Amino acid sequence: MPLKRVVITGMGAVSPYGKGSDLLFSLLLAGENAVQRLESLENISGLGPRVAAVVPDIGIKEIPRQMRRSMSSMSAYAYIAALEALDQAGLDVPATEKGRLGIALGSTMGSPENLESFFRQYISSTSVDQVKSMLFFRIMSNSAAANLAQALGVTGRVLSPAAACSSGCQAIGLGYEAIAFGRQDYMLCGGTDEYHPLVSGTFDIMAAASTAYNDAPALTPRPFDMRRDGVVCAEGAGIVFMESLDSALHRNADILAEIAGFASTCDIGSIASPSSDSIAACIKAALEDAKIASKDVGYVNAHATGTELGDIAESQAIASIFGGTVPVSSLKGHIGHTMAASGALESIAAIHMLNKKIIIPTHNLEEPDPRCSEIFLPLERIAFTKGLVVKNSFALGGTNCALVLKRFNSENAIRGMA
Repeated sequence: MPLKRVVITGMGAVSPYGKGSDLLFSLLLAGENAVQRLESLENISGLGPRVAAVVPDIGIKEIPRQMRRSMSSMSAYAYIAALEALDQAGLDVPATEKGRLGIALGSTMGSPENLESFFRQYISSTSVDQVKSMLFFRIMSNSAAANLAQALGVTGRVLSPAAACSSGCQAIGLGYEAIAFGRQDYMLCGGTDEYHPLVSGTFDIMAAASTAYNDAPALTPRPFDMRRDGVVCAEGAGIVFMESLDSALHRNADILAEIAGFASTCDIGSIASPSSDSIAACIKAALEDAKIASKDVGYVNAHATGTELGDIAESQAIASIFGGTVPVSSLKGHIGHTMAASGALESIAAIHMLNKKIIIPTHNLEEPDPRCSEIFLPLERIAFTKGLVVKNSFALGGTNCALVLKRFNSENAIRGMA
């Protein structure tokens, strides 16, 4: 049985810029940096970083209380992003009936804010008498996916990959496969996460958090740059709505991009340090799944977080496949590392670039590290001349993911074409 072609017809974003996919792209294009020094980090003993990129007030309390009472911030972010994606796709509500719509939504963990609340109550009293049941529904590992399904009335498959920083990218890949194999008609896919000081603390303990720019937050993070000093943690949600090409053509939907290929692999060499060979193997597998040659790719959206080990390993992997001619950039210099949301938010931005035919350079990249010099790192906006993107996402734990996104060409939209 030939696989169905899978397209994206809706996108929704909640980012450190605010609410909306168009807002995300416009401020990325303008070169806005969303990182700020947080007062809430000032009095945490032993914590090096004082900066993060957090979501401004986007009206979470406008969500009906009956839905919101079991939601953490990250679940609310995902719900708001999903509504935007559904609205852009123009999906009729009855399509959610009979299991036709599924969800694949990842997060790094359950809500850290609510986990802290639970343990504060428990440790202070060694009792669970004061713990409310709704707290549990905010800290489940599948909390965001479950809350979104409940809020939207989704009865199809609901997947909640917990693949650390690769979760959002992996979720899109899982949705792509579900539709390609005819298991679901529609999928809402992506990632979501909320910021908590312990997130920064985790990277700080590993000596991977940015600390040198606490007094100049707009100058960090700095992927691929000689003066980079680590990750800046962030939050948000990115959601894409996917369906088969036949379905989109039948509905006369506006097709934003086609998912041409996907791969997810595991690096077993180290649970913490990335391997260029393993990253390269994942990218090659995605290209093979898409049945395209590396020479046809017009842009690589890198995972690059601003750590020395990660940036160098990824640049070596990209160079081994694409050489030094394909433009490469990371968007984390603009909005920080949104964790599980990063693969989805950055895919959304890459689709905007694909359709606007503009490549956004890495923000704060002023002096490229010579050890990353084998790849083409544009320092200013350039034209997007080819119609294919490779989107990379890599995670602690060794989970590597790569997506191949394709500019849709209506001239090649033959129904039933594999």
